[in-house]
Amino acid sequence: FTADQQMKSLSSVLPFYQGFHGEKGGSKNCYGANGAYMYVKVPVGTLVKEDGKVVADLTQHGEEYVAAYGGAGGKGNRFFLSNENRAPTLFTPGEPGQERVLDLELKTTAHAGLVGFPNAGKSSLLRAISSAKPAVGAYPFTTLNPHVGIVHYQDYEQVAVADIPGLIKGAHQNRGLGMAFLRHIERCRFLLYVVDLSVSQPWIQLQDLKYELEQYKKGLSERPCVVIGNKIDLAQSRINLPLLKEQIDDRVIALSALTGDNLEELLLHLRELYDTYVKTEQSRGQSPVKW
Repeated sequence: FTADQQMKSLSSVLPFYQGFHGEKGGSKNCYGANGAYMYVKVPVGTLVKEDGKVVADLTQHGEEYVAAYGGAGGKGNRFFLSNENRAPTLFTPGEPGQERVLDLELKTTAHAGLVGFPNAGKSSLLRAISSAKPAVGAYPFTTLNPHVGIVHYQDYEQVAVADIPGLIKGAHQNRGLGMAFLRHIERCRFLLYVVDLSVSQPWIQLQDLKYELEQYKKGLSERPCVVIGNKIDLAQSRINLPLLKEQIDDRVIALSALTGDNLEELLLHLRELYDTYVKTEQSRGQSPVKW
C-alpha cells in the first residue's frame, strides 16, 4: 500500500488483489525472476488492520507498507553445481506469493475539525468557508460521513476543515453515530467547536462536547481550539453571546453561517491556528500535513 494525498477515499480499492508468482529457474545460469511489485494507492490516514490489530498507519504522503510478499524466483541450474555434478540440468520452479486478509479503515486527515451537536450549523459553516457541499437539513444527523472542505488563502496555503458527523451525549459509548464521529477527531490538529447561540445556556453544549472527547481519548479536548457561536443573526443569540463569554475561557467568534456575518474573523483565526501548527511540527523535525 502507498499513501497518496491525491486519493480522498477507499472507494477505488478493490476487495481482492492477485499478485505475481516467482518465475521458474532455467539453464545457462538463469535464476527465475521474483514476483513483480504491485502498488495499491490509498488515502493518507489509512489504517491497515489484520485480525482487528493495527499493522500499519499511513499518515504521510508516499509512506508505504508491504502488505504481502510476492513469490521468490526459482533457482537456476548453477545453484546445483558441485564437484560431483559439473553440468547440472536441475532448476526449481518459482514460489507462490504470500496470502493475507487485511482490513482498511480511513480516518479523515484534516487540519481542523468542526465539532458540534446535530443542527449546530457545521455543514452550513463548511459550505460558507469552502467549496465543499455537505448536506444541510433541519433534522439530526444530516451528515452521516465526514466532509472535508479546503479553505484557500492568497499565498496559496490550503487549510483542510472536516465537517465531522454530529454527536450526542454518550457518543464515547458508541451512542448515536458514536465512534463514526470520534475516530476522525483524533487526526485533526486543532478543533472548531460549533455551538448554537440561540439555545438556552449554550456553554452547556461546549462542556458536553469536551466531556465526550475526553472520555473517548484523554487529552483530546485540550487541543488548540476556538469556540464558534453560530446563528448570531437571531435575536436570542445576541442576548446569549455575552453570557457565553462570561462562562468560558476559550476565544469565542460569533458569526452566522447562514448570512455570512463575521466569517472573515474566523478565516483569519483559522490561519493563525494553522500557522502555529506548521511551526510546531517543523520545530519537532516533522513534516506538517499539506493539502
